This record gives sequence, structure tokens and C-alpha cells, in this order.
Amino acid sequence: MNKVFSVAQINAYIKRIFQSDYALNRIYIKGEVSNCKYHSSGHIYFSLKDDKSQISCVMFANQRISGLDFEMENGQTVIVSGSISVFERNGTYQLYANEISLDGIGRLYVEFEKLKEKLYREGLFDHEKKKPIPQNPKTIGIVTAKTGAAIHDIMSVAKRRNPYIQLVLYPAQVQGDGAAETIVRGIETLDRYGVDTIIIGRGGGSIEDLWAFNEEKVARAIYAAKTPIISGTGHEVDTTIADYAADLRAATPTAACELAVPDLRETLDAIDARKRSLSVQIRHILRNYELRLEQYSGKLRRFDPKLQLQEQRMTLAELEDRLTKRMDYLRNRYQHRLELYAQRLHGLSPTAKLIGGYGYLSDQSGQPVLSTAQISEGDEVQITISDGSIKTKVTQVIPREK
Repeated sequence: MNKVFSVAQINAYIKRIFQSDYALNRIYIKGEVSNCKYHSSGHIYFSLKDDKSQISCVMFANQRISGLDFEMENGQTVIVSGSISVFERNGTYQLYANEISLDGIGRLYVEFEKLKEKLYREGLFDHEKKKPIPQNPKTIGIVTAKTGAAIHDIMSVAKRRNPYIQLVLYPAQVQGDGAAETIVRGIETLDRYGVDTIIIGRGGGSIEDLWAFNEEKVARAIYAAKTPIISGTGHEVDTTIADYAADLRAATPTAACELAVPDLRETLDAIDARKRSLSVQIRHILRNYELRLEQYSGKLRRFDPKLQLQEQRMTLAELEDRLTKRMDYLRNRYQHRLELYAQRLHGLSPTAKLIGGYGYLSDQSGQPVLSTAQISEGDEVQITISDGSIKTKVTQVIPREK
């Protein structure tokens, strides 16, 4: 009769076969992470897959301390070193991971995020520290390769927007070993040269191609520069450490040039528009002053001394006329009263009475004779009548009988 084995015996036997295979005890597997789960115990359960197959994996908590230095996520391409063995309880085999590292691009992304976080905490990306880009630059420095699409695009855009701006190129290596050092030297050289704005960048490429602009030394050179720097690296979807550190980030080198070089036509149009606006404002101001001048002229005319003198003359003439009329009235009135008084006085005048045969008797001294007692016989007296005087002697004084 054939020997019968238990399930546990078979799984243990298969496990010993796995353990005896040297290749399976120290193996490196590359694949994409999927079904990644961090257990509360600290263990990590995940799968590695490629386009044809997948394998279950586990990293125990004690291995994470020295074997994993990044946050593992689904979709990452990693290289896992460890051993393959059988889990006897359910009869499945899996990879027991000792070390996990990102492969290629993934590793660069981790370095990118670590450096970005470090520089962010140091304040190299603070918006408050960004320098303003000059609105009307005269000289623009460019740090990029002397050949390639970037410099040609920048020159073309600058010539189209404002051909009077001077471009100064520092030919830098923008890819490969030593590229970061040449970019740093370019920034420092142009900063000392005294350009108004510096453009750094290159055309698009992979993260490896753009890695020179992710170097810490480039970010610190940008931060230390006194000249405002515009970073235009790669395409619109590409973002580098230099973009974060720069005073202004542009999607492409062409866009960086458009931000650095003001459009002369737009400037001229703005000047014309401002001129028209100023003309309208000046006309409005002049019209207001004309109206105010008319108001003041009216007030001045009302207070003109000549006009006031003329009005006073007219008033004086009117008063003079009224005074003349009043004087004529009063003169006529008093003249009429005078005539009445004259008539009355004439009626009471002794002389007027002499006309009726009456005379005026006076003694030798000219004193009027009021009583017969004043004269005696033989006295000379004078009788005054209407047309003259008569001198005579008194022959008889006849007193009135009482």
C-alpha cells in the first residue's frame, strides 16, 4: 500500500525544499507594488506584479527599521531582497522581504521629495522672500545650454517682444555629471555681472534628464542670488526644485522669456491708452477750471469797482434828483409861506399904514412920540408919511379929555 502524507507534512516538505534552494534564500525581485497594506502590528503586506504574474510579499515590523526608508505605496516600482518560503498553515508561498528600495525613477522621486521638504522647512521657498521681477529690464541673463531648443526659443521670443533688450548667455551644462556645478557658476557669474533678470532652464525630458535642476546646490545658489531669477525647466508638467526656489516659475523656457521680457507693442499700446486717458482727464479738468473761471469771472464782475462806482453814481444821481425835487418842493413851500407871512407882515407894518393918510410922529431926537406929554408947544417934530417927511413946530398941544 502506498504511503499517505498529511497536508502539514507536505507543506513542511515543500518548505524544506524552498529553504534548501540557495537562490530562493537570497533573491532580488523587481516589480510594481499593489495591494499594499500597513497592519496595526507594524507588518506590511503587499504584492509584486509585472505584466504577466504576481507574488505575495510580507515585511515584518522588525525588518522595517533597517530595510525600508520610504513610505511604500501602490504603483511604485521597487526592488525587494529577501527569501521565498512556504507559509505552512495555508500552504502558500510568499516573499519575505528584508530590504525594499525604489528602483530608478522611484528612488529619484523619493530624493526629490526629501530635498523639497528639507528646503521648505529652511524657508528657501517662502513667497515673502521672493524678489519682484523688473517690469522694464535692460539686460537679461540666461543660464542654459548654448545649443538646443531652449536658447533658440528664448532668443526668438525676446526679439519678437522687445528687440532692444540685451541678452547675456552663460553656456551651462544642463544634463549629466557636473551639470549642477555649471548651473551654479552661471547663476553666480550673471549675478555679479549685474543683469536685471536671470532665466535658468532647459527643454523637457525625463526626471533623470532634469535632475541637475533638482540639486540642492542649485537651489541654494538661486536663493542666495541678489538678482531675480525665473525658472523655466522642462514642459508644463515638469516641476523641479529650482522652480520652487526661483522668484518666479514658468512652465517652459519660452514662457520664462515672456515673463521676463515685456512686450514692446503692449507697452506702446498701454502708453497710447494712457495718453488717451490722460487727454480725457485733462480735458475734463480744463472744463472744470473753465466753469470755475466763469463762476469767478461772474463774481469778479459783480464786485468790479468800476461797476460798483457806476452803480454808486447812478444811485447818487438818483439821490441828487430826489434831493433836487425835495429842495424845489421845500423852496416852493417855504416861498409860499414866506409870501403869506410877508402879506401878513405888510398888513402889520407901520409904513404900510401910512399909505392911507397916516403919518409917523417923532421928536427932534428921532424917538417916536407916543404921548402928548412928550412934547410942548414950540418943539420941532417930524411927521413921516408914505412919500417923505415933514418937519414942523408944535403950536399947540391938546391932550385927550379923560
